Amino acid sequence: MSTFSDRLVEERKRLGLNQSDFGALGGVKKHAQLNYESGLRNPDSSYLEAIALHGVDVGYLLTGVRLPVQPSAAYPMEPAVSRKVAEPVMREVTPEQAALLDNYEHAEEEDKAAARRFLDVAAQRKGSSRRAA
Repeated sequence: MSTFSDRLVEERKRLGLNQSDFGALGGVKKHAQLNYESGLRNPDSSYLEAIALHGVDVGYLLTGVRLPVQPSAAYPMEPAVSRKVAEPVMREVTPEQAALLDNYEHAEEEDKAAARRFLDVAAQRKGSSRRAA
């Protein structure tokens, strides 16, 4: 069975961050992060609250069980961290696609719904349809 420190390293790597950057999310320096990851020290609740705000599954860290709803849905990430996490995915996205995604993210909810409906119809006309969730 994995330990808290193993799961902490796993979550840091899932977010694609180094120890310094991940520690900064929790308000600590790299040395403290290293101590947490090696099991020499345990973080306090303010650290856990802070990293939860950046998409870390704190429930998983504490219990070893993933939550059915990822914390990122409940705790929106800071934009800079969101970009860092998305960076590996975005390398596969063209600049045009990235601009469309960015525009979608900044649109009002009713405009997003209209865009989804339009794209559903356009995809069906082409003979391929993948409905948005």
